[in-house]
Amino acid sequence: MIFVTVGTQGQFDRLIRTIDEWARVRGRTDVFAQTGPSDYHARHIRVERFIDPSEFRRCVESASLVVAHAGMGSIITALELGKQIIVMPRRAELGEHRNDHQVASAKRFAQQGRIIVALNEKELVDKLDRVGSAENAERLGGQASSHLIDTIRTFIDAEHIRVENRT
Repeated sequence: MIFVTVGTQGQFDRLIRTIDEWARVRGRTDVFAQTGPSDYHARHIRVERFIDPSEFRRCVESASLVVAHAGMGSIITALELGKQIIVMPRRAELGEHRNDHQVASAKRFAQQGRIIVALNEKELVDKLDRVGSAENAERLGGQASSHLIDTIRTFIDAEHIRVENRT
């Protein structure tokens, strides 16, 4: 199954419409999408507007591929479970979000080689066709990297020094 998720924060009809049309053209019947508050009525994929967190996790676990908006919950869950993920970020200029933080997040994860990013509908179709039935990806470790730990430690130490200087 290909699992598509757009989160719960708002419409992302551009993603759902693209997946629905791709499934029609390719004859795919194995696509399930969590669409959120969508106005688009998919005709070629199975959809549910909202699913609870445990069902979301089960869908990711059983998926051969995850396609998602660039929400951290979707990305982290897919990586944690070792699933290949194609991300299409919402774009502010299209009224899909209030700013372009999803574009920035997607590009950052892509630089690390952890996700596949499609910035528009054509790229999404191209990447869906290339990935096909994806192999599982390397699981995101349950431990924080030493770089992350050092960064957090530096932040805490700097904040501690600021607090001491105020008293």
